[in-house]
Amino acid sequence: MITLATKVTILRILLVPVCLSQLIYYAVGYADGAAKEWHRLLAFWVFVVASLSDAVDGFIARQFNQQSQLGRVLDPIADKMLLMTVIILLAINPGGAFPKLPLWFPILVVSRDVLLIAGALLIHIVVGEVKVKARIVSKVATLCQMVTLACVMLKMDPASIAWPLYAAGFFTAVSFIWYLFDGVKQFNTVVNLKT
Repeated sequence: MITLATKVTILRILLVPVCLSQLIYYAVGYADGAAKEWHRLLAFWVFVVASLSDAVDGFIARQFNQQSQLGRVLDPIADKMLLMTVIILLAINPGGAFPKLPLWFPILVVSRDVLLIAGALLIHIVVGEVKVKARIVSKVATLCQMVTLACVMLKMDPASIAWPLYAAGFFTAVSFIWYLFDGVKQFNTVVNLKT
């Protein structure tokens, strides 16, 4: 049986193409000089609902003891699908429809996640089990990334976008370093036990 918490996670996954399609419709209209603001605003509100659902599914899972293996697998997938696709689309910024994200931001966020996934796979292959602790710094990084993207979708001025953008960059880098140390420590512990 699928728990309510997992259903909320699945809803987040289903909202990703809705958000992306509205961003694309807006950008195409903008490039043609016929942008429909409701596409942009719908994308924004869908993104906000999807972002908030990340906290809601976790709360439901913990509060009502609905933690499941399926939820543990789907939740990070849903998070990455939402953030990565929106970050990449807004970084490409088709037709110049949105305030420009600096190139370092999508590179930092995407490469952090790719390297963490590669490291987790390596540990899984060598060690057999990957232990990932949720870190508050990672949650703050995700929140700052979401706020940055929401500000871009609202077409706020660059000064207003700067503070969540730089905070997102800082916390994303710190969380990567923290998870890197965790992974190296986990790897070394098992290697030392085997020798």
